[in-house]
Amino acid sequence: MSSTRPRTLHHLALAALIGLGAPLGALAANLDAVAAQAGAGTSNSAFDAVVEAVRQTVVAAQVAGAVVQLDAKVGDRVAAGQVLMRLDARAAEQNAAASDAQVLAARASLDLASKDFDRQKQLHADNYISKAALERAETEFKATQAQVTAQLAQSGAARTQSGLFIVRAPFAGVVSEVPVALGDMAMPGRPLLTLYDPVALRVTAAVPQSVATHLVKGQLPQIELPGLPAANQKITPAKVQVLPIVDAATHTVQLRVSLPANLSGVTPGMFARLWLPMAGNRGGANTTTISVATGAIVRRAELTGLYVLDPNGKPVLRQVRLGRVEGDKVEVLSGLMPGERVVSDPQAAARVR
Repeated sequence: MSSTRPRTLHHLALAALIGLGAPLGALAANLDAVAAQAGAGTSNSAFDAVVEAVRQTVVAAQVAGAVVQLDAKVGDRVAAGQVLMRLDARAAEQNAAASDAQVLAARASLDLASKDFDRQKQLHADNYISKAALERAETEFKATQAQVTAQLAQSGAARTQSGLFIVRAPFAGVVSEVPVALGDMAMPGRPLLTLYDPVALRVTAAVPQSVATHLVKGQLPQIELPGLPAANQKITPAKVQVLPIVDAATHTVQLRVSLPANLSGVTPGMFARLWLPMAGNRGGANTTTISVATGAIVRRAELTGLYVLDPNGKPVLRQVRLGRVEGDKVEVLSGLMPGERVVSDPQAAARVR
């Protein structure tokens, strides 16, 4: 009761000053402002990240044909080898049938050539034909054998080609995109659907090279998923991988953090935040954080800001980037320096012109 009475009297005094047309200095002097202080003992840095699938594939067409059957839609869970789509394979099946017929004809010719070669060998044994005639018969028999082998290979290729008109799932997963519809014409290389494995997901973030060299060894980062319920937003990963490649344009290193298997509600493309434990002072930069009262935050549409007093004591709305919320305090990642005075009552600051 004692803490709310002075604040109420303060607001009444401020309203009286506004009603009497008090000058800016008098209005600003009545604003409650608290100096921003750097929190001690905090050494975590936050970086924006994205959820990715460790195993994701774009299934593309290998042959040309119209889509005549579509058995998968976005969000479906499919098993390995399950039929997802069928293309018009009538011409390919006719070619395969023709190749099978040619194999039958070649085998009939081989049977005839084999019997003829046996007779020629018997005639040569009885000295009725010359050795040259026997060799010609043997050559014809081997040529017929080679024709049968070639026809069998051609028939197998035709059957394989016919099987490409049936699109199957390469592994068990979830269908995330189907860019075709019934009747669409599939061409070699055209994407038909996208499939990912929900069991193996990871969070990827691009961090500055200077940050990657100061990660605390033996300590795992924390993953924050704002899109999940509050109880499941903070996750401790099982594995962290820092790729040994630096982007020449941005001078950043890609950091990959594995997510637990079968995590409900997480899909590729979700926004994530990676909290990295930092070792000591990163090249002279302060690794401590700044926290302010949650009541001082101003939210207007997409703007998140604070009223900060300028050197003249005038409140100025400044955009900031926020981090973790702990109780009645929220972390300010950027936009505010230690020692700057933050107005505790943004509504009162907004009335000062």
